[in-house]
Amino acid sequence: MGDENLHQSPPISNVDQSAQQTLIRYLQDLPEADKPSASNAPSRKTPNSRANDGKPRLLLMGQRRSGKSSISSVVFHKLPPPETLYLETTTRIKKEYMHSFMDFQVWDFPGHLNYTDPSFDTEEIFGEIGALIWVIDAQDDFFDAVTKLNELIQYLQENYPEIIVEVFIHKVDGLSDDYLSDTYQIIVDRVQDELEDSGHPLGNVSFHRTSIYDHSIYEAFSKVIQKLIFEIGPLESLLTTLCANCKMEKAYLFDVLSKIYIASDLSPSDSSSYEISSEYVDLVVDISEIYGWDRNELEGGDTEQIEEDPEVGNQDAESLIVLEKKNGSYLYLKEINKYLALICIMGDDSPTDRKALIDYNVGVFQETLKQIFPR
Repeated sequence: MGDENLHQSPPISNVDQSAQQTLIRYLQDLPEADKPSASNAPSRKTPNSRANDGKPRLLLMGQRRSGKSSISSVVFHKLPPPETLYLETTTRIKKEYMHSFMDFQVWDFPGHLNYTDPSFDTEEIFGEIGALIWVIDAQDDFFDAVTKLNELIQYLQENYPEIIVEVFIHKVDGLSDDYLSDTYQIIVDRVQDELEDSGHPLGNVSFHRTSIYDHSIYEAFSKVIQKLIFEIGPLESLLTTLCANCKMEKAYLFDVLSKIYIASDLSPSDSSSYEISSEYVDLVVDISEIYGWDRNELEGGDTEQIEEDPEVGNQDAESLIVLEKKNGSYLYLKEINKYLALICIMGDDSPTDRKALIDYNVGVFQETLKQIFPR
């Protein structure tokens, strides 16, 4: 298996020189290579953070009843979408702290206030955020929302140009394909035209079509979070190399708590692949809630007992299923740590013939990833 190791390591630009050399040697599986030390782990900093505490802040803004609170409740609190109808209107700033592979904050803002007004402490609001998400209700009159969005973008470009602005064109589930396409294009063109007329470029602004009733909201949040991960380039390269060496069609690295994928390989992605992988994460989480247990609590975290006692179980969870509705393809899941899981889609040829190779390469990937996300 030596020729099929993960030996093509990507450049890891966000690690210092000594750490980069150590990671490369570890990826090459050289006999004399040491595991990267914790002191060499790349520092995690928010793009616009003064404190450099590594905790990005996401701001949810938009008009009243545009769906901001529903998005937060569904994605981060597992609230069933139909129950969002009973959520109360947001009347004050809601600050929530998410603890996962990367701690971050989500601030939900009421829609009736102008936060660029001098009476507000704009430095406190915008001074340390990673991304601003502006939610537009595609089923309502959105022209006023677009006007306020443009005013906010202009303010941010003049005062906080590093901030990433993500526009969620929301509640698209109730629109026909033609009407949705027209609405999406109208909003994008109007934002771009008004910014150009005022002498401001579109800049760091992206648009997403979202709905809490399908997987589009998770895909949109995935793309937002990926922009806040400095190690995204090396992660994508590692996953691409893993797919090439193990003959996999697609690989995702999921945050199991939110169903957000923080990275994937560089091959073209389709919605069906993401949806089936996301549903599989849900299934595994549901089963874990019934039959799972915290291995670290066993005998005070005695990992040697876990490894030696066959009655205890494996240190890391692993699963392999056949997708009958997808021409006999295989779906492979490997637990990376408490927060992350690797999900791979393989072709219709049985992976059992190369199971040893897959296990070895995934093991190397897992050990390397633990140095990037040590939690």
